[in-house]
Amino acid sequence: MIEETISETRDKMRKAVEHTLSEFGSLRTGRASPAFVEKLSVDYYGSEVPLQQIAGFSVPEARMLVIQPYDASSIKAIEKAIQNSDLGVNPSNDGKVIRLSFPPLTAERRKDYVKMVKNMAEEGRVAVRNQRRAARHDLEALEKDGEISADELERAEKDLEKITHAQIAEIDTALEHKEKELLEV
Repeated sequence: MIEETISETRDKMRKAVEHTLSEFGSLRTGRASPAFVEKLSVDYYGSEVPLQQIAGFSVPEARMLVIQPYDASSIKAIEKAIQNSDLGVNPSNDGKVIRLSFPPLTAERRKDYVKMVKNMAEEGRVAVRNQRRAARHDLEALEKDGEISADELERAEKDLEKITHAQIAEIDTALEHKEKELLEV
């Protein structure tokens, strides 16, 4: 029972960390990346669809992102989704592909991004800690029901603490790396 609870918690914490790292990837660092737009919701024939399902991406230059829709009739919907997003770029199309040209980041915008990244990291840490709290609650319930001893509970909580610290350390390392990436000119 203890191993099952800890294993399940480790998996959930891992997913929280992965989500945080993917959030970091969606922030601009002066270079174009499909991560900026692939999750954008596009109104495609009456339903909201992630852009990555209806288009392909390429990065021919450092600050240029090219979006190639699989269906040419979806270009207008894709352009509208990009304009309504908070990317701060205007799409241009030639009837076949959409080009996004990303301007260089200003120092002020870089600092805003660092604040955003710190908030994302804190949300990730909170998610990991919430998983730890839920696992502790489950383990304490097992002890209360007499299924495990107080010593087993203490050992399990120590294991849980080690896992939690490792996951939070991974978020902190990624945060440090992303901050450096954002602030380098």
